[in-house]
Amino acid sequence: MFEAMKRYSTKEAELLSLLRQGYSLPEHVAIIMDGNGRWAKRRALPRAAGHREGVKSVKEIVRAAGEFGIQVLTLYTFSKENWKRPQDEVSTLMKLLVIALRNEINELLQNNVRLSAIGDLNDLPVFARQELMESIERTSQNTGLILNLALSYGSRAEILQAVKKIAGQVKTGEMSVDEIDENTFSNALYTRHLPDPDLLIRTSGEQRISNFLLWQLAYTEIYLTRTLWPSFRREQFCAALVSYMRRERRFGMISEQVKEQQQVKRAP
Repeated sequence: MFEAMKRYSTKEAELLSLLRQGYSLPEHVAIIMDGNGRWAKRRALPRAAGHREGVKSVKEIVRAAGEFGIQVLTLYTFSKENWKRPQDEVSTLMKLLVIALRNEINELLQNNVRLSAIGDLNDLPVFARQELMESIERTSQNTGLILNLALSYGSRAEILQAVKKIAGQVKTGEMSVDEIDENTFSNALYTRHLPDPDLLIRTSGEQRISNFLLWQLAYTEIYLTRTLWPSFRREQFCAALVSYMRRERRFGMISEQVKEQQQVKRAP
C-alpha cells in the first residue's frame, strides 16, 4: 500500500508505522464537511469558490481512503436544511455535484470505488438525480471503497421514515410488535447496507452532529478539527486516522460477545 516512509508527511509516516505494528484503521469513516463559506470569506471570495475548493478536498480524501484500505467513506454532502439556503447557492451546489460526478467517474472506475447515496434523493433536481443514478449504476460492480454521499439527508427524517415503514409492516401483519429490535430498526434505515461508522470527522471547529446519522453514531469515535474543509487534505486526514488508532474504543453496556467482535488492537 505504501512505499518508502521518507516520501510521506510526518502524520502519514506515523500512520504507516502504526499499520506496520498491526494497529487497525476504521472500517467506516464519516465526515461532516464544514467551512467552505468561511474559507471563501477569509479570502474575500464568493461562497462558490469555497465550494469548488471543497470539491478538491473530496477528491483527495476519497483517493487517500481508497489507498489506505478503508471500506466505507460517508460524506455529508447536502443536508435537508441546506435547501433553505439562497437559491443561487443551492443551484451552484447541484451543478457542482453534477460536474464532480462527470469529472471523477473515470477515476472512480479506475480505482474500483463504488458510489452509493443516502437521503431523500427525490428532492434533488432531475438533472442531478439522473447523473447520480447513472454514476451509481456505472460503479455498481466495483468492489473497493464504498463512497457514500449523504444528499438531501436528515437523520430525524430518516428515523421517521423507518418508524413509518416498521409501523406499516406491523399493520399488515408482516411482523409483530414483539419482533421489533435494534436490528429491525437498523434494517429500516438508509444505511442498512453499511456498517455503522467507526470514526466521525467534523471540520471547521464546530462541535455538533447537525442531524447526521444520529442512530448510527451511538458508539462512533469523534474527531474535531478547526481546519476548514477546503484546507482538509491528506495530511489532516492522516492525523484523524492516527488519533483514532491511538484510542481504546469503549462500547458501554453491550455484551461481551459484541465487545470481542468490535474491539480491535489500539496503539498505546
